[in-house]
Amino acid sequence: MTPYTIDIPQTETDRIWRRVREFEGFSQPDDTDSIDWQYGTEGAYIGELRQYWLDEFDWRAAEAGLNRFPQFTATVDGIDLHFVHEKGSGTSPTPLILLHGWPGSFFEFMECVERFAHPERFGGDAEDGCDVIVPSLVGYGYSGKPPRPLDPRGQAAHMHKLMTDVLGYDRYVAQGGDWGSSIAAWMGFDFGADKSGPCQAVHLNMFGLRAGGDFVGRFGGAGVARLTTDEEKAWARNAAVRIADEMGYQAIQRTKPQTLAFGMMDSPVGTAAWIIEKFHRWSDRREGQHPTGHIENAFTKDQLLTNAMIYITGRCFHTAAWQYRSLAGNPNVVLPKGEKIMVPVGFAEYPGELAPLPPRSYIDQAYGDVVQITHQIRGGHFAALEQPEIFVSDVQGFLKAVG
Repeated sequence: MTPYTIDIPQTETDRIWRRVREFEGFSQPDDTDSIDWQYGTEGAYIGELRQYWLDEFDWRAAEAGLNRFPQFTATVDGIDLHFVHEKGSGTSPTPLILLHGWPGSFFEFMECVERFAHPERFGGDAEDGCDVIVPSLVGYGYSGKPPRPLDPRGQAAHMHKLMTDVLGYDRYVAQGGDWGSSIAAWMGFDFGADKSGPCQAVHLNMFGLRAGGDFVGRFGGAGVARLTTDEEKAWARNAAVRIADEMGYQAIQRTKPQTLAFGMMDSPVGTAAWIIEKFHRWSDRREGQHPTGHIENAFTKDQLLTNAMIYITGRCFHTAAWQYRSLAGNPNVVLPKGEKIMVPVGFAEYPGELAPLPPRSYIDQAYGDVVQITHQIRGGHFAALEQPEIFVSDVQGFLKAVG
């Protein structure tokens, strides 16, 4: 382990700000909806964000916020992993690894670290403290880059070795959303399937791995479990409607990520626009009872820019996008046929999530010991960033439920 501090050279930040300043806007359709962004990222908002970026956004303050917890790097199978490691209060804190996905980053969990590690500072019991580990996934943020696309199961192996070989834990709990949900699930399957392995339990805020089966669907050509009940089929139809307009990004990142990367690696504004559109579409933007709302009902400009800058300063847009390329013809996005994850599992569903959780009957085909399913009233895909108090409380409840 080597201590690490985020300190981007001034020459690099000057280059980024110059490219932001040089960006030239372009026309929008005259029926663009400034709230719903039905054509994609809304030009007027990006123009507003760009001006804020140039005049008000303080990257050094953002760096200081990211550096407020101890950070390290360590080499795992030839790749340097970057991670936050905050040791918890109490006599025996539970090791908890928090796993992000795309287009998020370790930044998603920054408002949760202290709450997990030191609950007594927030009205809780110090004995419920956790040792909190928040890595940048391989190919993301300030972690090293893989030589080729790394699938979720491969990511899980790296994260497991971080917890055991580097940090020396003989037990831990994995939590994840987005790609992190699949990675955490694989950690439960590969490194705790007999309930006596180091991975003691898994908490997910997105439905990760599906059960394997004979049906050949869109999951990389892998066989997945069939939908058998009317409830399961209705869920699938509902999910298909909700995500119908959201998969364009995935198609290109799954097939031709390098083509996209040439534009994104060259343009800070382009990178921000590509990423922030997902924060808009996948968040809980409601204000009162309105079904949709402004993006800043969920996130501040500083939060949006800090996350985007991690991709820009880490020069990792391309390798993060490679994660989707790992789906092509790869069976490691569903479990082996007839097998289940047997460690205790908890699910949290947030109303702004891209797709709802499937019925319990479908979940049970892949997860053999589901001890908690909660349905939150606020929050979306980036739950830890949107609603840190709700997110932490839910995971803490799960930890108590599994002892």
